[in-house]
Amino acid sequence: MNIALLGYGKMGKSIEEIALKRNHIICLKVSEPDDEFNFSECDVAIDFSVPSAAETNIKKALDANIPVISGTTGWLDNYSSIVNYCNVKNGTFLYASNFSLGVNIFFEINKQLSKLMSGHKDYSVSIEEIHHTQKLDAPSGTAISLAEQIIENTDYDGWVLQNATKDKITIEAIRIEGVPGTHEISYDSEIDSIQIKHTAHSRKGFALGAVIAAEWIKDKKGIFTMKDVLNIG
Repeated sequence: MNIALLGYGKMGKSIEEIALKRNHIICLKVSEPDDEFNFSECDVAIDFSVPSAAETNIKKALDANIPVISGTTGWLDNYSSIVNYCNVKNGTFLYASNFSLGVNIFFEINKQLSKLMSGHKDYSVSIEEIHHTQKLDAPSGTAISLAEQIIENTDYDGWVLQNATKDKITIEAIRIEGVPGTHEISYDSEIDSIQIKHTAHSRKGFALGAVIAAEWIKDKKGIFTMKDVLNIG
């Protein structure tokens, strides 16, 4: 399979390493948001660029009738417009806030725990996420996804960054050099606390999941998520 890498930073390089080991070809590498490129030799595109470039990259792939998966976060205010654009183009698009297979299992655990805790009003919930200092957005897309799952199953009506309020989930975003990604959800009461946590040890888990998603999505049409790739739910 010929893969286009839209974004050739640390994640792009990790994806390249794993893709080559799985006998794929990297047919295109886009390093800068304003680079000119075409998809004439590509079967699928993987976007791990920057928030300001993601929407343009995705649309270019859809214009070329190339399936595209994106793991870029920080642009999701425009997600619905990309879904509409993909449908108009009869294209193929998959977005995931996190491609790690472990994190996607963690999502399911988080969803089930939030359902169990929904009737226990003595517990307040908070989320802590820790990432490397080069991460451009805060909170992480994964933390937002976790918060949205909890909101769907509880009385919380939104989330806030850092500043605690009664009706919103507090997300604390911490930046420490060299940390690939840690997410912890805590339910706290006066009596006890319940925590679930996922810790990434390297970028390889994210990169492997992205390549697996690219392998899965080739020759398909529509809008997908990692739940489709992993046959979850």
